[in-house]
Amino acid sequence: MSGWDGMTPLISRLQGDERVRRLVCRLATGRGGAAGGLWGSSVACFLAALSREAGRPLLVVAPSVEAAEELAEDLRLFAPELPALFPAWEAAPGESPFPGLAHSQRLGLLRRLCRAGSEPPPPMVVAAVQALLQPVPAPEAVAQSTLTLRVGERRTLEALAEWLVEHGLERVPTVETAGEFSVRGGILDLFALATAKPCRIEFFGDEVESIRTFDIETQRSDARLDSCDVVALTGQQVVQASHGAARSLADFLPPDAWVCVHEPLEVQQRAERAAEQLGASEELLGFDSLYAGLSRRPILHTQSLYTGAEEGAEAFNVHSTQGFDGQLTSIVAELGRLTRSNDAVAIFCANAGERERLQELLADAGFPRPERLEYREGFLSAGFEFCDLRFACVGHHEIFNRYAQRRRPGRRATAPVESFLDLERGDTVVHVTHGIARFRGMERLNRRGELEDFLTLEFADNVLLYVPATKIGLVQKYVGSLRLRPTLSKLGGTQWETRKAAVRESVRDLAQDLLHVQAIRSQMPGIPYPPDDPLVAEFERAFPYTETPDQLTANDEIKADMEKPRPMDRLLCGDVGYGKTELAMRAAFKAVAAGKQVAVLVPTTVLAQQHFRTFRERFADYPVVVDVLSRFRSPAEQRDVLSRAAEGRVDILIGTHRLLSGDVRFRDLGLVVVDEEQRFGVEHKERLKRLRATVDILTMTATPIPRTLHMALLGIRDISALNTPPQDRLTIRTRVCRPSPDLIRDAILREMARDGQVFFVHNRVYNIEDVTHHLRTLVPEARFIIGHGQMNEHELEEHMTRFVNGEADVLVSTTIIESGLDIPRANTLFVNNADQFGLADLHQLRGRVGRYKHRAYAYFLVSPEKPLTQVALHRLKAIEEFDELGAGFRIAMRDLEIRGSGNILGVEQSGHIAAVGYDLYCKLLEASVKELRHEPVVERVEVDVDIDLNAYLPTEYITDDGQRMQIYRKLAHAATLEELAAVGDEMADRYGACPEPVRKLLARHELRIHLEPFKVTGIARRKGYLLVRYLDRAKLVQRFAALGGRQVRVLDNTTAHVILPSGVSEPLDIVAWLRRLFAHSG
Repeated sequence: MSGWDGMTPLISRLQGDERVRRLVCRLATGRGGAAGGLWGSSVACFLAALSREAGRPLLVVAPSVEAAEELAEDLRLFAPELPALFPAWEAAPGESPFPGLAHSQRLGLLRRLCRAGSEPPPPMVVAAVQALLQPVPAPEAVAQSTLTLRVGERRTLEALAEWLVEHGLERVPTVETAGEFSVRGGILDLFALATAKPCRIEFFGDEVESIRTFDIETQRSDARLDSCDVVALTGQQVVQASHGAARSLADFLPPDAWVCVHEPLEVQQRAERAAEQLGASEELLGFDSLYAGLSRRPILHTQSLYTGAEEGAEAFNVHSTQGFDGQLTSIVAELGRLTRSNDAVAIFCANAGERERLQELLADAGFPRPERLEYREGFLSAGFEFCDLRFACVGHHEIFNRYAQRRRPGRRATAPVESFLDLERGDTVVHVTHGIARFRGMERLNRRGELEDFLTLEFADNVLLYVPATKIGLVQKYVGSLRLRPTLSKLGGTQWETRKAAVRESVRDLAQDLLHVQAIRSQMPGIPYPPDDPLVAEFERAFPYTETPDQLTANDEIKADMEKPRPMDRLLCGDVGYGKTELAMRAAFKAVAAGKQVAVLVPTTVLAQQHFRTFRERFADYPVVVDVLSRFRSPAEQRDVLSRAAEGRVDILIGTHRLLSGDVRFRDLGLVVVDEEQRFGVEHKERLKRLRATVDILTMTATPIPRTLHMALLGIRDISALNTPPQDRLTIRTRVCRPSPDLIRDAILREMARDGQVFFVHNRVYNIEDVTHHLRTLVPEARFIIGHGQMNEHELEEHMTRFVNGEADVLVSTTIIESGLDIPRANTLFVNNADQFGLADLHQLRGRVGRYKHRAYAYFLVSPEKPLTQVALHRLKAIEEFDELGAGFRIAMRDLEIRGSGNILGVEQSGHIAAVGYDLYCKLLEASVKELRHEPVVERVEVDVDIDLNAYLPTEYITDDGQRMQIYRKLAHAATLEELAAVGDEMADRYGACPEPVRKLLARHELRIHLEPFKVTGIARRKGYLLVRYLDRAKLVQRFAALGGRQVRVLDNTTAHVILPSGVSEPLDIVAWLRRLFAHSG
């Protein structure tokens, strides 16, 4: 088998084995069978061979959700075309599981199985027993609720929209999740259930003209399709299936399908436990009923151990590959044994970086690569050795004794989540020139015979100001302070200009201070690290994801700082789970590769242990010594760590503020990574301040920095911002509610039923035992464990380790879990007395769940016995409202409103932000920074075009006011013709062909872009001539010289009359003539 290609030869060898053929013969004659001894992932290899030998559809039943997912992933390694996963619902108590990702995936698979759409049924379906116990609709209901749309077919848009509503889909302004659709003119946007991406269906009359998929984040089309399947089935129809004759997945299987039950005893136990846990809260099939349906087909039992108790059982001699201990010498020895004992050995690495590093390590250790050893890309959950068939497969994580956590490679999400500055009627707004006002909506008015959209702003004394929508850039939502809610400005008064001047002076002082600090630091001697060597590049390639653009930019910025001859002091901002730790590890690796030591400073002992595990895992392939210093270590262990750090025998030392103690010394410290510096005390910050003078500092914070503030601080603070959320992370369902025994019990049991874990945060140590006892009485089925900061360090470490290892279902703890703890199986959170927490703290706590691909739930419990303060009410409303990915930006903004500016600017700036609003504050700060750095301050010139264009966005073209304002804002922000064309393309894509008022609006903005460089402030049409207003007479005179003196009359330094050429009288002709006149050639 030397030189084997892929996994096919292994499958073929197993497929031709007599035991597999005997089992196929038994099953083909309607009898059952059993296969024992199938250790680890060998069962996936066996099932791939069985499926190919039999040529029959196969349903594989796994004992748990996690086991089903692992088995499906393993099967894809051996036979990518085979498996389809049938997931279980993931709904909270009292919440409908429809629509949702799991419901969509279930419907999609049911559609394929009953051949209701265009896709063929899969050869193999893998399902956890919990998923099979949940009812499904009847096959005929799925068929009747499935529609296939094809390009070129005759169908009316109105009839299709009615059909979608009748079948439970929701009509919305903008499609964002499965189960929604929107109609805009002749375009239907549809995110049907059972589809991976939404579709944009464009009609020409009563004909489907085109079908395109589109991106949820950008709302732009991408791929074209010939057809798409629409499955629309309400939750009510599915629930009705559990009444009377309950339906299961078995009803969808083809007549010739077989069933495989993996670990049958465990499957039965899990099914009975699920029925006990969930039977009272939802309708489930009974296990006996389920098994009766499955038993109508031949059943094969597969097990890790061979018992020989079943008739027709076949034994397979499969060993585990647990002989690796992570040490290079034993790795070489064990791989040598495997390659000598087998004809083929496959090592599965997550990516090319892992493979290259392993090959390099083995070559350095003198291990020759035999022909029979093959490297494959993928994650194998548990390695195995088929002794009698002479082949073995092993996972990279097993070789190095890593924690086996499957992380599917893939790019992260597509677009950063921006701030929440969209306007709604009644919002307080800031007009840059006139001050604070109230937004009263958008109106279409007739201005001197020209139709145009205006934003209506109400100032003091009920005075209204109508701002052209083309100048929407002058108006921003006010973000300042709820406590200092500003009064409306008096239109035409001097108070607003006085207030702006005071803030301008303050931000100039702030910028001056920051520039002074930067100038001093630039004179200090630092550690100029060398450019990256191949080892650093290899370390980065081993990252199991594709980096986001933000991460790549931040990575380059950090490394560029490290290579400069001055000390680095960079702030890395990013929401929970956005990849800050990976960048810190890359910086640490660069420092260690250059012979320096690294200190990683974290606010809590629990987080120190978390980082220790994470760093040790990431650096496992390299000769890097990672250790931790915390109160979890005994005095003797601490002395040993300190001694080795002083001697240079520890490369990366992780710890709490204990690292700042006087007895902690390094032989050659080069980099300090600080996680959440704002959580440290004054004394510790002073010690860090002294460190900043000599070593590189990288500070991480989960408080995101909005883009506007980031831009304003460029040049005076070294800041890197991560704005792009990770892929495959679902939003966290968030509820603020009174505590209820049923709610708590149902939520914990439901999490346990999907093999998950629960955090219950109670931030009072004195009665945490009583709370835990109460929870135990509510949910006696669950295993509880307690964790808080006043526990003996060894007891706390033991409790946290047990929870991480899955030996407890619920961790009842104080806020020690708040910072950075990453336990993928923990996906339900309760926070008791949530009204006593700050908004940022609640967001941090919520970030502890939802860190894997399962739906997470956060319950913020408030006491039923006392009323909430206004501040607490606003805080809880915000945390419930902002539950999407990247909500940290919105949280940071709302926190700014509730309690003033955050950690980046300092408390003293809160009053100034409140005075003029956050957005204008940032613009004033940015202008001050550029002025102090002697950089040109380019201010956009607002151009008023009044030539009877009738240019606007018709409501029949874009019906939603919010979307119209978004487009107006994009048009106003377009600074180049290319940016303007992109907005035009987006409108044509999303809303259809641009009608005449929209084409005129685009022409007006194109003219505005041509006029801005010449500082023209206005063009008004008069009888036979144009009145032109400007700021720079010299530029205009030069431009007008081409027309000749008779056609232009300059009145003064700000105004001129320009006579229109003969035949140029229509508005679009005037625009075209002006465009030619002001083209950027001069």
